Amino acid sequence: MKPHFAMLAAYNAWCNRRLYDAVAQLSDAEYRADRGAFFKSLHGTLNHILVADRIWMRRFTGEGDAPNRLDLILFESFDDLRRAREAEDARIIAYAEDLTDARLNGLFRYRTIVKPAEVEQPLAPALIHFFNHQTHHRGQAHCILTGLGQEAPSFDLVLFQREARMGLS
Repeated sequence: MKPHFAMLAAYNAWCNRRLYDAVAQLSDAEYRADRGAFFKSLHGTLNHILVADRIWMRRFTGEGDAPNRLDLILFESFDDLRRAREAEDARIIAYAEDLTDARLNGLFRYRTIVKPAEVEQPLAPALIHFFNHQTHHRGQAHCILTGLGQEAPSFDLVLFQREARMGLS
């Protein structure tokens, strides 16, 4: 199971680089315009993905910042947000590479944010949610880019696997 999560962590960073490269081509007005997504704009969506990643990584590791609102704007500046995204992606990769089967099969506890409650659950399914959540909101960002008439990058996992030569002889 560990190789699967290490691959997803590397894939996540790859997608985020591609997404941020595409968003960097936009004007500030396009980047901040309310486009009807859950978190309104690309600015809100990219901040939310980082917020959620920090919340989950705090839950998984007990370390790091853990925002208390899902719509928090962590960084007003795109460049600052991008640097923070890159640092968080490196943190996620290191975490995934350090996983063990015992930890993946074990339970962990955390407190929810929206409707505060204590939860205990197995780690591996929570990690699946963690990576799926990022994919969900990157899909929204992709749709916003397309709606702006921009060429949005492919986030196909198989493309990443080919480029990274994962699973290829």
